[in-house]
Amino acid sequence: MHMYESSQLAMERVEALRQARRADARKRGIVVAILACAALLVIGAIVTMLWRSTQPAKQHPYSASVPIPGTAPGLPAIDAPLPAVEPLELKPLDPTDARAVNAAVPFSTLPNPAARKFIASGTTADIVRATDCLAAAVLFEAGDDAVGERAVAQVVLNRVRHPAFPHTVCGVVFQGSERSTGCQFTFTCDGAMARTPAPAAWARARGIAAQALGGSVFAPVGLSTHYHTDWVVPYWSSSLDKVTAVKTHLFFRWTGGWGRPPAFFAAYGGVEPVIPQLAVLSEAHRPLDGEAGADAAAAAAAAIAAAVAAPIAPAAPSFAPTANNPDAFLVTFGADIPADSYPDLAKQACGTRPRCLFMAWPSAALTPKALPASTSQLESMIFHYLRDPGFKQDRTRWDCSRSRRANPGECLSRQAGGSAPAAAAAPVSGSSTP
Repeated sequence: MHMYESSQLAMERVEALRQARRADARKRGIVVAILACAALLVIGAIVTMLWRSTQPAKQHPYSASVPIPGTAPGLPAIDAPLPAVEPLELKPLDPTDARAVNAAVPFSTLPNPAARKFIASGTTADIVRATDCLAAAVLFEAGDDAVGERAVAQVVLNRVRHPAFPHTVCGVVFQGSERSTGCQFTFTCDGAMARTPAPAAWARARGIAAQALGGSVFAPVGLSTHYHTDWVVPYWSSSLDKVTAVKTHLFFRWTGGWGRPPAFFAAYGGVEPVIPQLAVLSEAHRPLDGEAGADAAAAAAAAIAAAVAAPIAPAAPSFAPTANNPDAFLVTFGADIPADSYPDLAKQACGTRPRCLFMAWPSAALTPKALPASTSQLESMIFHYLRDPGFKQDRTRWDCSRSRRANPGECLSRQAGGSAPAAAAAPVSGSSTP
């Protein structure tokens, strides 16, 4: 009996040992499976990371890239420091050489996206001040020419939205005007504002400015922040992307991220400064306070609204300077152009040039192609306009055998006007340089 019990106990111990071994084997199997899965996951992650490192980064063509340490909060992540706005400085080239240099610079082949709509906000006085600052810029920079004026307006508003410039319209237009060589728009510091524009031209400029501040976009110039006439070469022009040409003006934007849509993020300041230089043209820029100031702003707003609502007048004739002198115009006036309108057309063509010669003939056959004009050509001239810094006022003369004048001093002397004014400082009609 004792031997049987011992044998039974031994068998039970053997069975327990077998069960323990089977349990250990199952545990080891589970651990091995877990480790194998983990190894597969790690290997998969490593393979994925290696594959991704060989692929080009997916990026929107206008997205910015690397943030710059030290830039102000809110600036977009752009791969270059904020560009400096330098005073205008021109290369010492004559107009013919300047045109050749400008023509050799290719237009950018990158996309030219249009700017977003700009909607001005603020008090009535602020909106009127902004309108009249913009109207002055477009009229003095482009002359009484709707296409050129719209292009200039778009450049001004592009600057308002860019962090490199002031964030009001008047601030942009008159930036640097306190310095004779530091202004961004040359008419603000070269004495051009001493000449009062014709009321009709001023009204049209106000209408164009109001439309731009109400959301009208001039798409051809895209995000341009600079421009200049084609007969000058600013030192900065080779470092910017040339976007387009509008008549004799070339338009540029900054290269890289600062010339792309994300850079134009700055909010409009809204509180427009009073500009004393505009007091002659704008009620809202006169030193009036309280009720008088509010009445003046309301009157100006009504005039601007009337200018916007007015039917579009036929486009004024457009004139180009002679090939050998950018300050001289030799034009043809048909019988359909009233003689009394000759001075306004001359001023429109001359724009902000400090020196300008404008001569007209009654037919294309009689109009010379270049100066100096021959004696017979001078004999057939019907109008002569001359602007020079040495004159107290511009000189205008008519052929009084065709157009009677009350003042005999306004009649042409056939010996007058055979030569053009010296082509000294070529005008820079535009922002940051035109």
